[in-house]
Amino acid sequence: MDIFDNKILCKTCSQEMRPLEISKNGFVLRAIECPKCSLKIIHPKDEQEFKSFCDLKKKQFNVKMRFVGNSYAVSIPMEIVRFIKEQEKILDDMVKLCFEDFGKISLNFGCQSNNHLNNLKIEN
Repeated sequence: MDIFDNKILCKTCSQEMRPLEISKNGFVLRAIECPKCSLKIIHPKDEQEFKSFCDLKKKQFNVKMRFVGNSYAVSIPMEIVRFIKEQEKILDDMVKLCFEDFGKISLNFGCQSNNHLNNLKIEN
């Protein structure tokens, strides 16, 4: 059972809080809001996942590029793969690769959505 499945009262005015979604940097967070005083509370699990995402996004990884057949292969660090799996995202066998600009390639995993987890950009 999720904590947000229960009736939650505002600590300042005792009104029942209503569910809503907040978008932060393309990441959708579940939240509740008081209709009277506008106090907002973000779901603790979503807040922690967003923090982990921001911490991971700040890191820069050095990866190896190898020649495989007629193509090059780039290794994706296990830390990124683990994070994607924790978010219950499925990595498809095929990903979309786009040449965005000189020295910049993006890999898109699975379907496109508002969630940044589906998009990995590699810049030179």
